[in-house]
Amino acid sequence: MTDLLYTTDSYRQTFPATVTAVADLGVVLDQTAFYPGGGGQPADSGWLLVGDHRYPVSGLKRVEGQLLHLLEGDMPAVGTAVTGQLDWERRYQLMRTHTAMHILCGVIWRDYGASVTGGNMEPLLGRMDFEFETMRQELVAEIEQAVNAEVAAAHEILVKILPREEAFRIPDLIRTKINLLPPGIKAVRTVEIVGLDLQADGGTHVANTREVGPMRIVDYKSKGKINKRIYVELE
Repeated sequence: MTDLLYTTDSYRQTFPATVTAVADLGVVLDQTAFYPGGGGQPADSGWLLVGDHRYPVSGLKRVEGQLLHLLEGDMPAVGTAVTGQLDWERRYQLMRTHTAMHILCGVIWRDYGASVTGGNMEPLLGRMDFEFETMRQELVAEIEQAVNAEVAAAHEILVKILPREEAFRIPDLIRTKINLLPPGIKAVRTVEIVGLDLQADGGTHVANTREVGPMRIVDYKSKGKINKRIYVELE
């Protein structure tokens, strides 16, 4: 199994690794800092470096239990020592965006008790769906003011990996309408915005809410009787 370095260090930009398998689509590494995608956050991109040669990594994909780093053209052979290098500008924008989504989720859960029904993000852009019966401009302005207050509060963000039994003793750990954690998962990674939010989450985040920067709610739509979508943009 590939050792997932990003689970404990979201700021790792480069890393040494060894190719352990080669497939049609790409290669498997013994360890990686590339996020493979999930929870609405896209997979990372970047490069694998071997001497002066750069192999572009366009994304990642799970195939038969293996985590493939997707490459095009020629590929390094099994046993090759490589240096992984993230497209850091894109990754950091995604970290800021993902944390912004948690701030939005935390504020809406705290102030309105609304569960998340879906979400997705791209660098500096995100949308989340919530169980609201009605959504109006005054409410949107109220939410935007509240989330920016939490950004400015400079909350520390803590990541922990807990035994499943311990994690599920935390009240309201799962904020999505559907519990997406299969019973076979024995350890649960949690992301806590200290003083605001604590959720099970597998993605990458910044270390402090002040890194998110100003958030704007740029649009909102009704996606059903009790399903309202909020669109967020970062600077």
